[in-house]
Amino acid sequence: MAEETTQPTDVAEDDAAVVQDDAAESVSSDHFGRSAIQDEVVLEVDDLRTYFATRWGTVKAVDGVSFTLRKGETLGIVGESGSGKSVTALSLMRLVQSPPGHIVGGRIMLGGRDILQLSESDMTKVRGGEISMILQDPMSALNPVFDVEDQVGEAISIHQKVKGKVLIDKIVHALRQVRIPAPEARMKDYPHQLSGGMRQRVVGAIGISSNPSVLIADEPTTSLDVTIQAAYLRLLREIQSESGLGIIFITHDFGIVAKMCDRVGVMYAGRLVETGDVRAIFNHPQHPYTQALISSVPKLEEKTARLYSIEGQPPALYNLPTGCSFAPRCPYVMDICREEYPPVFDQGDSQRSACWKLDGGKRLEEAIPEGTGAGAGV
Repeated sequence: MAEETTQPTDVAEDDAAVVQDDAAESVSSDHFGRSAIQDEVVLEVDDLRTYFATRWGTVKAVDGVSFTLRKGETLGIVGESGSGKSVTALSLMRLVQSPPGHIVGGRIMLGGRDILQLSESDMTKVRGGEISMILQDPMSALNPVFDVEDQVGEAISIHQKVKGKVLIDKIVHALRQVRIPAPEARMKDYPHQLSGGMRQRVVGAIGISSNPSVLIADEPTTSLDVTIQAAYLRLLREIQSESGLGIIFITHDFGIVAKMCDRVGVMYAGRLVETGDVRAIFNHPQHPYTQALISSVPKLEEKTARLYSIEGQPPALYNLPTGCSFAPRCPYVMDICREEYPPVFDQGDSQRSACWKLDGGKRLEEAIPEGTGAGAGV
């Protein structure tokens, strides 16, 4: 209760004002709109593998993930808890704690170079500068003993080498970019003096302060109510349209995927099991896991006594079953599913799925010329 008494009375008003502004801008449209995707590839991930050594065995948290991200594009990565989404994000930032975690293979091409080959000192210049990350809990991401000015200013001073009035101006500019009202006053506040929506905006300001080409958003709306969540997602879209930012949006919410993303990768047991354009995935999901996830989302136009649920539990990543990892829970399981992991089949329109029930279609190795490095990616 003591914390609540220190919170300014106008915090809720700030959030309400931002929501009203966003709502006014979207009167003519009930969706966020498509991002202005360009052909330039800003990030290419090829066969990324991140393992953890534990007393139970080797946990294959990320096991052969491949995808590309273009300028101005939002790629959603969706899946159940424990599927490897956050570890993938941490691997891209090279923030996997070692030991026990190790990136054991693959390439992460950013700015024409493999950042897995960079020294830690060189990676420090890249991390937060060329590629940034918004964590899902702003209270744990922000230091409670430093004010907003110190925390946003730290990232700017490290990557842009400025100080004094120039630094202050850039801090104010970063806070304005994320639509924080009265940034000159708010920069003197501490995290506990801000609402959840304002804290998440501060984390966003830190992420975009050095104009990165790639922004990883790891479930950034988890702690926000639906109204503030919608405003925050619209804000990310606006920033993306202004800067051409490539966004990797990690979530378990297919509703957010439908509104926010251009393409989506469905992740299960450390692998991407289906990838493609959002519209294609929603209209024609091919992998049984994707079908099950979409079926478990309530639909306003349909009345149902009970929501669909996926039987069983995800497998332990240190003891994966032989063959397809989803086989123990799959309603279409065949003998071959338990014996061999399926190849990736090209379903057309850039949709690709790893499932034996699609055998008879084009395998990715046949559909994609050799040497393209497409792997099992998007």
